Amino acid sequence: MNAPLRGDVRHVAKNMRVDLRLIADMIAPGARVLDIGCGDGTLIAHLFHTKGCDARGIEIDMAEVTRAIAFGLPVMHGDADTDLAHYAADAFDYVVLSRTLQAVEKPHEVLRQMLRISARAVISFPNFGHWLVRWQLLATGRMPMTPTWDKPWYATPNIHPCTIRDFFALCEAEGYVVERWLAADEAGRRSPWRRSPRLANLFGEQGLFLLRRG
Repeated sequence: MNAPLRGDVRHVAKNMRVDLRLIADMIAPGARVLDIGCGDGTLIAHLFHTKGCDARGIEIDMAEVTRAIAFGLPVMHGDADTDLAHYAADAFDYVVLSRTLQAVEKPHEVLRQMLRISARAVISFPNFGHWLVRWQLLATGRMPMTPTWDKPWYATPNIHPCTIRDFFALCEAEGYVVERWLAADEAGRRSPWRRSPRLANLFGEQGLFLLRRG
């Protein structure tokens, strides 16, 4: 892959979302990586510069694709719900889905395709079980808005919100092996309830999972 024309990698890393920094920590150097819903390609550039990964992406928002290509990044226009079926089995070492699972139409099928085309899948998603979300629903009876869930119900792209416990249940039902997982808040602090999905589900603003086939 040609070197992305992204600028100083220290600037890129500093401005990365916390979940992208944590995802990068889960990916081995030199790996083949597909980033689904990659936005402007920030994670791709970071993985290339810091870990020598063969990283590429697909993104449904054409404006973001244009921005990524302008930086010299290998990003294609594509839809996670329909386009993953066109990739060959085991084409990648890791497939990343960051804060996109709740926005796809068929999350169950997207996960199945991810673990068909890759040995491992890395997923992050906002946790709908967080205490502030629960409190707002209880106190107001209306759909919550938090720093993580930051759009009103009629404007959000999120159609399948889930909790950390929901995701654990899905992995168990489908036979996916959870190699690593953690909960984190928006400020970048890892929640200290790693061995307790129940507490992580209550206090973690987002969940991150590294999966492999069973």
